Amino acid sequence: MKNIDKFYIDGVWRAPMSTQTHALINPATEEQIATLPMASAADVDAAVAAAKAAFPAWSMTSKVERLGLLRRLLDLYNAAYDEIAELMVREMGTTLGFSKAAQAAVGTMHLEAAIEALEKEPFEELRGNTLISKEPIGVCALITPWNWPMNQLVVKAAPCLAAGCTMVAKPSEFSPLSSIRFAELVHEAGFPAGVYNHITGSGPVAGEALSRHPDVDMVSITGSTRAGVAVAKSAAETVKRVAQELGGKSANIILPDADLERAVREGVQACFVNVGQACRSPSRMLVPADRMEEAKAYAKAAAEAHHVGDPMTDVALGPVVNESQFTRIQSLIEAGIAEGATLVTGGPGRPEGLNRGYYIRPTVFADVTNDMTIARDEIFGPVLAILGYQTEDEAVAIANDTVYGLSGYIQTPDMDKARRIARQLRVGSIWINGAAWDARAPFGGYKQSGNGREHGEWGLLDYLEVKSTAGWV
Repeated sequence: MKNIDKFYIDGVWRAPMSTQTHALINPATEEQIATLPMASAADVDAAVAAAKAAFPAWSMTSKVERLGLLRRLLDLYNAAYDEIAELMVREMGTTLGFSKAAQAAVGTMHLEAAIEALEKEPFEELRGNTLISKEPIGVCALITPWNWPMNQLVVKAAPCLAAGCTMVAKPSEFSPLSSIRFAELVHEAGFPAGVYNHITGSGPVAGEALSRHPDVDMVSITGSTRAGVAVAKSAAETVKRVAQELGGKSANIILPDADLERAVREGVQACFVNVGQACRSPSRMLVPADRMEEAKAYAKAAAEAHHVGDPMTDVALGPVVNESQFTRIQSLIEAGIAEGATLVTGGPGRPEGLNRGYYIRPTVFADVTNDMTIARDEIFGPVLAILGYQTEDEAVAIANDTVYGLSGYIQTPDMDKARRIARQLRVGSIWINGAAWDARAPFGGYKQSGNGREHGEWGLLDYLEVKSTAGWV
Protein backbone atom coordinates (compact mmCIF):
# COMPACT_ATOMS: atom_id res chain seq x y z
CA MET A 1 0.00 0.00 0.00
CA LYS A 2 1.29 3.43 -0.98
CA ASN A 3 -1.07 5.89 0.67
CA ILE A 4 -1.07 5.17 4.41
CA ASP A 5 0.39 8.62 5.16
CA LYS A 6 -2.05 10.58 2.96
CA PHE A 7 -5.70 11.53 2.66
CA TYR A 8 -7.75 11.01 -0.49
CA ILE A 9 -9.35 14.39 -1.22
CA ASP A 10 -10.73 15.73 -4.50
CA GLY A 11 -9.43 12.80 -6.53
CA VAL A 12 -5.79 12.91 -5.35
CA TRP A 13 -3.76 11.56 -2.46
CA ARG A 14 -2.44 14.53 -0.55
CA ALA A 15 -0.39 15.15 2.57
CA PRO A 16 -2.44 16.11 5.62
CA MET A 17 -2.39 19.58 7.10
CA SER A 18 -2.38 18.10 10.58
CA THR A 19 0.85 16.93 12.20
CA GLN A 20 -0.93 14.57 14.60
CA THR A 21 -0.36 10.85 14.03
CA HIS A 22 -1.61 7.52 15.37
CA ALA A 23 0.46 4.37 15.88
CA LEU A 24 -1.40 1.40 14.42
CA ILE A 25 -0.73 -1.72 16.49
CA ASN A 26 -1.13 -5.31 15.30
CA PRO A 27 -3.29 -6.75 18.13
CA ALA A 28 -1.84 -10.23 17.70
CA THR A 29 1.74 -9.12 18.33
CA GLU A 30 1.39 -5.70 20.02
CA GLU A 31 3.90 -4.38 17.47
CA GLN A 32 3.46 -1.15 15.52
CA ILE A 33 2.75 -1.76 11.85
CA ALA A 34 1.99 1.75 10.59
CA THR A 35 1.90 5.44 11.47
CA LEU A 36 -1.30 7.15 10.36
CA PRO A 37 -2.12 10.83 9.94
CA MET A 38 -4.96 12.11 12.10
CA ALA A 39 -7.16 14.68 10.43
CA SER A 40 -7.61 18.14 11.89
CA ALA A 41 -10.62 20.41 11.41
CA ALA A 42 -8.75 21.98 8.47
CA ASP A 43 -8.39 18.56 6.79
CA VAL A 44 -12.10 17.96 7.33
CA ASP A 45 -12.88 21.34 5.77
CA ALA A 46 -10.84 20.44 2.68
CA ALA A 47 -12.55 17.07 2.26
CA VAL A 48 -16.02 18.52 2.74
CA ALA A 49 -15.29 21.35 0.31
CA ALA A 50 -14.26 18.81 -2.34
CA ALA A 51 -17.45 16.80 -1.78
CA LYS A 52 -19.59 19.94 -1.91
CA ALA A 53 -18.01 21.08 -5.17
CA ALA A 54 -18.50 17.67 -6.78
CA PHE A 55 -22.13 17.26 -5.72
CA PRO A 56 -23.97 19.33 -8.37
CA ALA A 57 -22.54 17.40 -11.32
CA TRP A 58 -22.51 13.97 -9.65
CA SER A 59 -26.10 14.30 -8.39
CA MET A 60 -27.29 14.83 -11.96
CA THR A 61 -25.58 11.77 -13.44
CA SER A 62 -27.79 9.09 -14.88
CA LYS A 63 -28.55 5.76 -13.27
CA VAL A 64 -26.70 4.11 -16.16
CA GLU A 65 -23.52 6.10 -15.42
CA ARG A 66 -23.57 5.27 -11.73
CA LEU A 67 -24.29 1.61 -12.39
CA GLY A 68 -21.32 1.37 -14.72
CA LEU A 69 -18.94 2.81 -12.13
CA LEU A 70 -20.32 0.64 -9.32
CA ARG A 71 -19.94 -2.50 -11.42
CA ARG A 72 -16.37 -1.51 -12.19
CA LEU A 73 -15.74 -0.99 -8.47
CA LEU A 74 -17.23 -4.40 -7.70
CA ASP A 75 -14.88 -6.05 -10.20
CA LEU A 76 -11.87 -4.27 -8.72
CA TYR A 77 -12.92 -5.16 -5.18
CA ASN A 78 -13.24 -8.82 -6.05
CA ALA A 79 -9.81 -8.76 -7.73
CA ALA A 80 -8.31 -7.32 -4.52
CA TYR A 81 -10.34 -9.66 -2.27
CA ASP A 82 -7.48 -11.67 -0.72
CA GLU A 83 -5.36 -8.57 -0.16
CA ILE A 84 -8.24 -6.84 1.64
CA ALA A 85 -8.86 -9.92 3.78
CA GLU A 86 -5.20 -10.03 4.86
CA LEU A 87 -5.18 -6.31 5.69
CA MET A 88 -8.06 -6.85 8.11
CA VAL A 89 -6.14 -9.64 9.85
CA ARG A 90 -3.23 -7.28 10.42
CA GLU A 91 -5.22 -4.25 11.51
CA MET A 92 -7.87 -5.72 13.82
CA GLY A 93 -6.94 -9.34 14.47
CA THR A 94 -9.73 -11.21 12.75
CA THR A 95 -8.63 -14.70 11.72
CA LEU A 96 -7.59 -15.16 8.10
CA GLY A 97 -10.18 -17.86 7.50
CA PHE A 98 -12.98 -15.71 8.88
CA SER A 99 -11.72 -12.64 7.07
CA LYS A 100 -11.88 -14.43 3.72
CA ALA A 101 -15.19 -16.13 4.48
CA ALA A 102 -17.00 -13.16 5.99
CA GLN A 103 -15.11 -9.92 6.60
CA ALA A 104 -14.15 -9.46 2.93
CA ALA A 105 -17.24 -11.23 1.59
CA VAL A 106 -19.67 -8.68 2.99
CA GLY A 107 -18.00 -5.96 0.93
CA THR A 108 -18.87 -7.88 -2.22
CA MET A 109 -22.39 -8.53 -0.98
CA HIS A 110 -23.13 -4.88 -0.15
CA LEU A 111 -21.84 -3.69 -3.52
CA GLU A 112 -24.02 -6.27 -5.26
CA ALA A 113 -27.04 -5.29 -3.13
CA ALA A 114 -26.55 -1.58 -3.86
CA ILE A 115 -26.27 -2.25 -7.59
CA GLU A 116 -29.46 -4.31 -7.51
CA ALA A 117 -31.29 -1.63 -5.51
CA LEU A 118 -30.18 1.07 -7.95
CA GLU A 119 -31.34 -1.01 -10.92
CA LYS A 120 -34.83 -1.33 -9.40
CA GLU A 121 -35.29 2.20 -7.99
CA PRO A 122 -37.43 4.40 -10.33
CA PHE A 123 -36.63 7.65 -8.43
CA GLU A 124 -39.78 9.31 -9.85
CA GLU A 125 -43.50 8.59 -9.60
CA LEU A 126 -46.44 10.59 -10.97
CA ARG A 127 -49.46 10.82 -8.66
CA GLY A 128 -52.20 12.76 -10.41
CA ASN A 129 -50.51 15.92 -11.59
CA THR A 130 -47.81 15.80 -8.86
CA LEU A 131 -44.37 14.36 -9.47
CA ILE A 132 -42.86 12.58 -6.46
CA SER A 133 -39.07 12.58 -6.81
CA LYS A 134 -36.33 10.96 -4.76
CA GLU A 135 -33.14 12.96 -4.95
CA PRO A 136 -29.67 12.58 -3.39
CA ILE A 137 -29.49 14.23 0.01
CA GLY A 138 -26.12 15.91 -0.60
CA VAL A 139 -22.74 15.68 1.13
CA CYS A 140 -22.57 12.73 3.53
CA ALA A 141 -20.15 11.95 6.35
CA LEU A 142 -19.61 8.22 6.76
CA ILE A 143 -18.19 7.36 10.20
CA THR A 144 -17.35 3.69 10.65
CA PRO A 145 -16.01 1.45 13.46
CA TRP A 146 -13.16 -1.01 13.65
CA ASN A 147 -14.95 -4.35 14.16
CA TRP A 148 -16.20 -5.01 10.59
CA PRO A 149 -14.07 -2.63 8.48
CA MET A 150 -15.44 -3.50 5.03
CA ASN A 151 -18.96 -4.30 6.11
CA GLN A 152 -19.51 -0.97 7.81
CA LEU A 153 -17.77 1.11 5.15
CA VAL A 154 -19.23 -0.50 2.04
CA VAL A 155 -22.76 -0.76 3.48
CA LYS A 156 -22.68 3.06 3.58
CA ALA A 157 -20.47 4.00 0.64
CA ALA A 158 -22.12 1.75 -1.96
CA PRO A 159 -25.70 3.09 -1.56
CA CYS A 160 -24.38 6.61 -1.04
CA LEU A 161 -22.61 6.42 -4.42
CA ALA A 162 -25.67 4.76 -5.98
CA ALA A 163 -27.95 7.55 -4.74
CA GLY A 164 -25.82 10.27 -6.34
CA CYS A 165 -24.44 11.68 -3.10
CA THR A 166 -20.87 12.77 -2.45
CA MET A 167 -19.08 11.81 0.75
CA VAL A 168 -16.27 11.98 3.25
CA ALA A 169 -15.45 8.58 4.77
CA LYS A 170 -13.77 8.43 8.18
CA PRO A 171 -13.00 4.88 9.32
CA SER A 172 -11.77 4.05 12.79
CA GLU A 173 -8.09 4.73 13.32
CA PHE A 174 -7.83 1.18 14.69
CA SER A 175 -8.70 -0.52 11.37
CA PRO A 176 -7.92 1.91 8.53
CA LEU A 177 -5.78 -0.18 6.18
CA SER A 178 -8.57 -2.00 4.34
CA SER A 179 -10.52 1.27 4.09
CA ILE A 180 -7.53 3.04 2.53
CA ARG A 181 -7.30 0.20 0.02
CA PHE A 182 -11.01 0.64 -0.74
CA ALA A 183 -10.42 4.34 -1.46
CA GLU A 184 -7.67 3.35 -3.92
CA LEU A 185 -10.17 1.06 -5.66
CA VAL A 186 -12.77 3.85 -5.87
CA HIS A 187 -10.14 6.02 -7.54
CA GLU A 188 -9.16 3.25 -9.94
CA ALA A 189 -12.81 2.65 -10.83
CA GLY A 190 -12.98 6.20 -12.22
CA PHE A 191 -15.44 8.01 -9.97
CA PRO A 192 -15.16 11.78 -10.55
CA ALA A 193 -12.87 13.81 -8.30
CA GLY A 194 -14.51 14.88 -5.06
CA VAL A 195 -17.28 12.29 -5.10
CA TYR A 196 -15.48 10.02 -2.62
CA ASN A 197 -13.07 11.47 -0.06
CA HIS A 198 -11.24 9.55 2.64
CA ILE A 199 -9.55 10.72 5.84
CA THR A 200 -8.36 9.03 9.02
CA GLY A 201 -8.88 10.63 12.37
CA SER A 202 -10.35 10.39 15.83
CA GLY A 203 -14.00 10.72 16.77
CA PRO A 204 -13.54 13.69 19.12
CA VAL A 205 -11.67 15.71 16.45
CA ALA A 206 -12.51 14.55 12.91
CA GLY A 207 -15.85 12.94 13.77
CA GLU A 208 -16.94 16.02 15.69
CA ALA A 209 -15.88 18.35 12.86
CA LEU A 210 -17.77 16.29 10.29
CA SER A 211 -20.91 16.06 12.44
CA ARG A 212 -20.98 19.78 13.11
CA HIS A 213 -19.96 20.93 9.61
CA PRO A 214 -22.57 23.20 7.99
CA ASP A 215 -21.85 21.80 4.52
CA VAL A 216 -22.49 18.19 5.54
CA ASP A 217 -26.11 17.23 4.86
CA MET A 218 -26.14 13.80 6.49
CA VAL A 219 -24.07 11.76 8.92
CA SER A 220 -24.22 7.98 8.91
CA ILE A 221 -22.46 6.45 11.90
CA THR A 222 -21.94 2.92 13.07
CA GLY A 223 -20.43 2.70 16.53
CA SER A 224 -21.18 2.72 20.22
CA THR A 225 -24.32 4.33 21.57
CA ARG A 226 -22.08 6.89 23.28
CA ALA A 227 -20.55 7.86 19.92
CA GLY A 228 -23.97 7.98 18.27
CA VAL A 229 -25.30 10.36 20.91
CA ALA A 230 -22.25 12.62 20.52
CA VAL A 231 -22.74 12.77 16.74
CA ALA A 232 -26.45 13.49 17.07
CA LYS A 233 -25.80 16.37 19.48
CA SER A 234 -23.20 17.91 17.18
CA ALA A 235 -25.38 17.46 14.11
CA ALA A 236 -28.46 18.97 15.72
CA GLU A 237 -27.21 22.53 15.35
CA THR A 238 -27.43 22.31 11.56
CA VAL A 239 -30.53 20.05 11.50
CA LYS A 240 -28.86 17.42 9.33
CA ARG A 241 -30.06 13.88 8.94
CA VAL A 242 -28.36 11.38 11.24
CA ALA A 243 -28.52 7.62 10.61
CA GLN A 244 -27.21 5.53 13.50
CA GLU A 245 -26.41 1.83 13.82
CA LEU A 246 -25.27 1.53 17.41
CA GLY A 247 -24.87 -0.96 20.24
CA GLY A 248 -26.76 -4.10 21.13
CA LYS A 249 -27.29 -6.66 23.88
CA SER A 250 -29.24 -9.23 21.95
CA ALA A 251 -31.18 -12.07 23.53
CA ASN A 252 -31.16 -15.62 22.18
CA ILE A 253 -34.38 -17.26 23.42
CA ILE A 254 -34.12 -21.06 23.48
CA LEU A 255 -37.62 -22.43 24.04
CA PRO A 256 -38.29 -25.68 25.94
CA ASP A 257 -39.12 -27.66 22.79
CA ALA A 258 -35.81 -26.79 21.08
CA ASP A 259 -32.93 -29.26 20.83
CA LEU A 260 -31.06 -27.77 23.78
CA GLU A 261 -27.63 -29.18 23.01
CA ARG A 262 -27.70 -27.98 19.42
CA ALA A 263 -29.23 -24.60 20.28
CA VAL A 264 -26.66 -23.91 23.00
CA ARG A 265 -23.74 -25.01 20.85
CA GLU A 266 -24.85 -22.84 17.95
CA GLY A 267 -25.64 -19.98 20.34
CA VAL A 268 -22.11 -20.03 21.73
CA GLN A 269 -20.72 -20.08 18.20
CA ALA A 270 -22.89 -17.11 17.19
CA CYS A 271 -21.89 -15.14 20.30
CA PHE A 272 -18.19 -15.70 19.61
CA VAL A 273 -18.29 -14.70 15.93
CA ASN A 274 -15.53 -12.15 15.27
CA VAL A 275 -14.34 -12.70 18.86
CA GLY A 276 -17.67 -11.35 20.06
CA GLN A 277 -16.98 -8.00 18.39
CA ALA A 278 -20.36 -7.74 16.65
CA CYS A 279 -23.18 -5.38 17.53
CA ARG A 280 -25.80 -8.05 16.81
CA SER A 281 -24.03 -10.71 18.91
CA PRO A 282 -26.50 -12.93 20.84
CA SER A 283 -24.63 -12.36 24.10
CA ARG A 284 -27.61 -13.09 26.39
CA MET A 285 -28.73 -16.72 26.12
CA LEU A 286 -32.13 -17.41 27.68
CA VAL A 287 -32.82 -21.05 28.63
CA PRO A 288 -35.58 -22.76 30.65
CA ALA A 289 -34.57 -22.39 34.31
CA ASP A 290 -35.06 -26.09 35.02
CA ARG A 291 -32.49 -26.96 32.32
CA MET A 292 -29.79 -24.53 33.42
CA GLU A 293 -27.39 -27.28 34.48
CA GLU A 294 -27.64 -28.98 31.08
CA ALA A 295 -27.10 -25.66 29.34
CA LYS A 296 -23.97 -25.04 31.42
CA ALA A 297 -22.43 -28.33 30.33
CA TYR A 298 -23.23 -27.81 26.66
CA ALA A 299 -21.96 -24.21 26.72
CA LYS A 300 -18.74 -25.20 28.49
CA ALA A 301 -17.94 -27.82 25.87
CA ALA A 302 -18.79 -25.46 23.01
CA ALA A 303 -16.73 -22.58 24.37
CA GLU A 304 -13.70 -24.71 25.16
CA ALA A 305 -13.71 -26.00 21.56
CA HIS A 306 -12.80 -22.48 20.41
CA HIS A 307 -9.03 -22.47 20.08
CA VAL A 308 -7.42 -19.04 20.42
CA GLY A 309 -4.17 -17.97 18.80
CA ASP A 310 -2.31 -16.38 15.89
CA PRO A 311 -5.03 -15.17 13.49
CA MET A 312 -2.89 -16.08 10.47
CA THR A 313 -3.16 -19.76 11.49
CA ASP A 314 -6.08 -22.18 11.58
CA VAL A 315 -7.66 -21.09 14.87
CA ALA A 316 -11.22 -20.17 15.82
CA LEU A 317 -10.47 -16.87 17.55
CA GLY A 318 -7.77 -14.24 17.28
CA PRO A 319 -7.25 -11.25 19.58
CA VAL A 320 -9.58 -8.35 20.25
CA VAL A 321 -8.70 -5.11 18.52
CA ASN A 322 -6.58 -3.17 21.02
CA GLU A 323 -5.34 -2.82 24.57
CA SER A 324 -8.19 -0.58 25.63
CA GLN A 325 -10.76 -3.12 24.53
CA PHE A 326 -8.79 -5.94 26.19
CA THR A 327 -8.74 -4.05 29.49
CA ARG A 328 -12.44 -3.23 29.31
CA ILE A 329 -13.41 -6.86 28.69
CA GLN A 330 -11.23 -8.00 31.58
CA SER A 331 -13.00 -5.56 33.92
CA LEU A 332 -16.42 -6.79 32.80
CA ILE A 333 -15.43 -10.42 33.36
CA GLU A 334 -14.30 -9.44 36.85
CA ALA A 335 -17.64 -7.70 37.38
CA GLY A 336 -19.50 -10.89 36.47
CA ILE A 337 -17.55 -12.83 39.08
CA ALA A 338 -17.97 -10.11 41.71
CA GLU A 339 -21.73 -9.86 41.18
CA GLY A 340 -22.28 -13.58 41.73
CA ALA A 341 -22.70 -15.11 38.28
CA THR A 342 -21.41 -18.67 37.90
CA LEU A 343 -18.20 -18.76 35.88
CA VAL A 344 -18.66 -21.85 33.72
CA THR A 345 -15.43 -21.53 31.74
CA GLY A 346 -12.86 -18.92 30.80
CA GLY A 347 -12.37 -15.94 33.06
CA PRO A 348 -9.78 -13.20 33.47
CA GLY A 349 -6.39 -13.18 31.80
CA ARG A 350 -5.04 -14.47 28.51
CA PRO A 351 -5.52 -18.05 27.35
CA GLU A 352 -2.84 -20.47 28.46
CA GLY A 353 0.36 -20.20 26.43
CA LEU A 354 -0.37 -16.72 25.08
CA ASN A 355 1.68 -14.06 26.83
CA ARG A 356 1.55 -11.39 24.13
CA GLY A 357 -1.33 -10.02 22.12
CA TYR A 358 -4.82 -8.92 23.14
CA TYR A 359 -6.26 -12.41 23.49
CA ILE A 360 -9.33 -13.14 25.63
CA ARG A 361 -10.28 -16.47 27.16
CA PRO A 362 -13.62 -17.64 25.68
CA THR A 363 -15.86 -17.08 28.68
CA VAL A 364 -19.30 -18.33 29.71
CA PHE A 365 -21.28 -17.16 32.73
CA ALA A 366 -24.46 -18.90 33.90
CA ASP A 367 -27.10 -18.21 36.57
CA VAL A 368 -27.01 -14.61 35.38
CA THR A 369 -29.79 -12.22 36.30
CA ASN A 370 -30.78 -9.39 34.04
CA ASP A 371 -29.72 -6.73 36.54
CA MET A 372 -26.06 -7.83 36.46
CA THR A 373 -23.51 -5.71 34.60
CA ILE A 374 -22.67 -8.53 32.18
CA ALA A 375 -26.36 -8.69 31.21
CA ARG A 376 -26.74 -4.93 30.80
CA ASP A 377 -23.52 -3.73 29.16
CA GLU A 378 -22.37 -4.48 25.63
CA ILE A 379 -19.13 -6.38 26.31
CA PHE A 380 -17.92 -6.71 22.69
CA GLY A 381 -15.82 -9.77 23.42
CA PRO A 382 -16.18 -13.57 23.61
CA VAL A 383 -18.27 -13.48 26.78
CA LEU A 384 -21.68 -15.19 27.00
CA ALA A 385 -24.25 -14.69 29.78
CA ILE A 386 -26.83 -17.48 30.31
CA LEU A 387 -30.07 -16.47 32.01
CA GLY A 388 -32.94 -18.70 33.14
CA TYR A 389 -36.66 -18.10 32.67
CA GLN A 390 -39.84 -19.81 33.85
CA THR A 391 -42.39 -18.94 31.16
CA GLU A 392 -42.46 -17.74 27.57
CA ASP A 393 -43.84 -14.39 28.70
CA GLU A 394 -40.96 -14.00 31.15
CA ALA A 395 -38.45 -14.80 28.40
CA VAL A 396 -39.92 -12.05 26.21
CA ALA A 397 -39.90 -9.62 29.13
CA ILE A 398 -36.23 -10.36 29.89
CA ALA A 399 -35.30 -10.02 26.21
CA ASN A 400 -36.99 -6.61 26.01
CA ASP A 401 -35.61 -5.39 29.35
CA THR A 402 -32.64 -3.53 27.87
CA VAL A 403 -31.91 -0.06 26.54
CA TYR A 404 -30.89 -1.69 23.26
CA GLY A 405 -33.02 -3.06 20.45
CA LEU A 406 -30.82 -4.22 17.62
CA SER A 407 -31.35 -7.96 17.18
CA GLY A 408 -33.10 -11.00 18.59
CA TYR A 409 -32.81 -14.77 18.18
CA ILE A 410 -35.41 -17.50 18.68
CA GLN A 411 -34.89 -21.27 18.75
CA THR A 412 -37.91 -23.59 18.48
CA PRO A 413 -39.33 -26.10 15.98
CA ASP A 414 -42.78 -24.56 16.52
CA MET A 415 -42.99 -21.82 13.90
CA ASP A 416 -46.28 -20.43 15.21
CA LYS A 417 -44.62 -19.93 18.59
CA ALA A 418 -41.51 -18.40 16.99
CA ARG A 419 -43.58 -15.94 14.99
CA ARG A 420 -45.63 -14.99 18.05
CA ILE A 421 -42.49 -14.19 20.02
CA ALA A 422 -40.89 -12.38 17.07
CA ARG A 423 -43.83 -9.95 16.97
CA GLN A 424 -43.29 -9.11 20.63
CA LEU A 425 -39.54 -8.42 20.53
CA ARG A 426 -38.65 -4.72 20.34
CA VAL A 427 -35.71 -5.12 17.98
CA GLY A 428 -34.90 -4.28 14.37
CA SER A 429 -33.78 -7.73 13.18
CA ILE A 430 -34.69 -11.26 14.26
CA TRP A 431 -33.19 -14.61 13.30
CA ILE A 432 -35.28 -17.76 13.81
CA ASN A 433 -33.48 -21.10 14.12
CA GLY A 434 -30.17 -19.86 12.77
CA ALA A 435 -31.55 -18.28 9.60
CA ALA A 436 -28.90 -16.87 7.28
CA TRP A 437 -27.83 -13.23 7.26
CA ASP A 438 -29.20 -11.36 4.24
CA ALA A 439 -27.45 -8.32 2.73
CA ARG A 440 -30.77 -7.28 1.16
CA ALA A 441 -32.83 -7.34 4.37
CA PRO A 442 -33.12 -4.06 6.33
CA PHE A 443 -30.77 -3.80 9.29
CA GLY A 444 -30.92 -1.33 12.15
CA GLY A 445 -32.22 -0.91 15.65
CA TYR A 446 -34.92 0.23 18.03
CA LYS A 447 -34.32 2.33 21.16
CA GLN A 448 -30.65 3.12 21.88
CA SER A 449 -29.50 0.81 19.08
CA GLY A 450 -30.09 3.66 16.66
CA ASN A 451 -32.35 4.74 13.84
CA GLY A 452 -32.45 4.39 10.07
CA ARG A 453 -31.97 1.16 8.15
CA GLU A 454 -29.09 -0.16 6.05
CA HIS A 455 -28.78 -2.90 3.39
CA GLY A 456 -30.26 -3.08 -0.09
CA GLU A 457 -33.11 -0.76 -1.01
CA TRP A 458 -33.43 0.54 2.57
CA GLY A 459 -29.81 1.64 2.50
CA LEU A 460 -30.39 3.47 -0.77
CA LEU A 461 -33.48 5.25 0.59
CA ASP A 462 -31.50 6.51 3.58
CA TYR A 463 -29.47 8.75 1.23
CA LEU A 464 -32.45 10.20 -0.66
CA GLU A 465 -34.67 13.21 -0.05
CA VAL A 466 -38.29 13.24 -1.23
CA LYS A 467 -39.61 16.17 -3.29
CA SER A 468 -43.13 16.79 -4.59
CA THR A 469 -43.70 19.02 -7.63
CA ALA A 470 -47.36 19.92 -8.15
CA GLY A 471 -48.55 20.84 -11.63
CA TRP A 472 -46.01 18.58 -13.34
CA VAL A 473 -48.71 17.53 -15.81
